[in-house]
Amino acid sequence: MEEFLDIIWLKVLLLIQCLVKCLDYILAPLNHFGPGVVILAVVFVTVAATKYFSKIYKTKRYVELEKKFKYWFNLRKEALMCEDPEKGKELAKNIDQAKLNRVYYDYFFEGLLSSLLTKYLPILIMLAYVNEAFKPDKLLKNFGRGYIFKFVNYNGEAILVGAIFWFVLSMLLVYLIWFITEKLYFKHMKTKKQPD
Repeated sequence: MEEFLDIIWLKVLLLIQCLVKCLDYILAPLNHFGPGVVILAVVFVTVAATKYFSKIYKTKRYVELEKKFKYWFNLRKEALMCEDPEKGKELAKNIDQAKLNRVYYDYFFEGLLSSLLTKYLPILIMLAYVNEAFKPDKLLKNFGRGYIFKFVNYNGEAILVGAIFWFVLSMLLVYLIWFITEKLYFKHMKTKKQPD
């Protein structure tokens, strides 16, 4: 059994190495623009992929739990709107204890697992790729410097920006730009649909 697991692990490592080489080959044309642009492109594609995957990937269980949660939550709201406030609170408490709490936690954990699979795992995989592909020694070999960017502070000291920091900063920038673009687009579409 141990030999079998070793063989599987070696095959997984070979697959990962092949994927890294494929990514290096795909991103090679961008090397002309520098490592910062390459990492920014990786981040943009990663964010776009996570947005797409999280939109299309919904398990049947998640959809069912969402329906159940909304049903029990709306029933609880109706119970609270009862003419007798004490009776409404008791009914809401019974609904919470009977179904709503359990459905909520199942719905929450299903959503969490879905988010891990569609958002966080791709980001962490690409972060690991950037960490491996843009090590200081590889940067020095490919780009002639061991850093992504270099800034000079007010004391004249050089501040070197590494690949991981630039990846995280790029991730924040891309998400911010994506958010602003979506807001502006939907605002424009809303005003476009309104008749004059």
